[in-house]
Amino acid sequence: MSQVELRNIFKSFGQIEAVSDVSISISDGEFIVLLGPTGAGKTTTLRLISGLERPDKGSVLIDEQDVTYEIPAMRNVAMVFQQYSLYPHLTVRENLSFPLRSPLLKTPEDQIHKKINEIAEVLQIVHKLDNRTTELSGGEMQRVSIGRALVRNPSIYLMDEPLSSLDAKLRSDLRVELKRIQVQLGATILYVTHDQIEAMTMANTIGVLEEGRLVQVGSPREIYENPISLYVGGRLGLPRINALPAHLFPGAPAGAAMIGLRPEHIKQGEGKPAKVTRLEHLGDQTQLHLEIEGHKLVSLTDMYSALKPGEHVLIQPQNPLFFDSSGNRVR
Repeated sequence: MSQVELRNIFKSFGQIEAVSDVSISISDGEFIVLLGPTGAGKTTTLRLISGLERPDKGSVLIDEQDVTYEIPAMRNVAMVFQQYSLYPHLTVRENLSFPLRSPLLKTPEDQIHKKINEIAEVLQIVHKLDNRTTELSGGEMQRVSIGRALVRNPSIYLMDEPLSSLDAKLRSDLRVELKRIQVQLGATILYVTHDQIEAMTMANTIGVLEEGRLVQVGSPREIYENPISLYVGGRLGLPRINALPAHLFPGAPAGAAMIGLRPEHIKQGEGKPAKVTRLEHLGDQTQLHLEIEGHKLVSLTDMYSALKPGEHVLIQPQNPLFFDSSGNRVR
């Protein structure tokens, strides 16, 4: 694995600025997730690192070597896409060996055999090696797709929402597996997603993108607890952070227009009255939907709560976050 660095990268498509002055350093062995909605610049950033796109300005460095103008084949990166991109007429073994038979790699047959068996063990698909990919489940196909990247020894693995087409249970299982594989191999991974759960559970570092700009980089806990803006605060956390006018509660600092309250940071039993509009019983917790002075918010309450719609409960903020009229954090 190697260190990968972007320095002041810009990329536009016509009038649309897809990536704007992005700089980031990805350390050896790091699992970094770029998080943002559709159109934030996540996939374009991956394509710039891989060489599938060339920046308008800025530099891409791999192991301190400037590769900005090198073709993809010379960059030694491996990509995993949302779609499986497997050869249906080949077996799992043949799909895994395909990258190793590249004229650029010229891998000896004995090493190909050894590498395939090693990766199949890691992915727990040894018993599927001689099956055609058309005989596999969706989760098994995605494992093979990931395996096609893992058989190589690239500088970095670039993963473009590889789990988003799977069902919820399988997605959850493969999140755990992918993190296990990354730790076991010591791999460097840049993973892009709009799914905050994937970001929180797998990343060592999260970079939040907004309209092509990298607005905050930090650990999952840092991003969650100390967002620099209301936009960043809204990228992590389910239920989402409640954004309310700051004047609803006393104690707002000068310049604060909005107060941001995580559902777990709303204390019940004292403060201002709020009307219960709905309860969602989710087994391990109950989400409490409230309305205060015409503004809606969501809190958490005891799973055995006896509250009913139409009743009132007293609430007050704990550990609130404050933001100005532009959504920037007010300390």
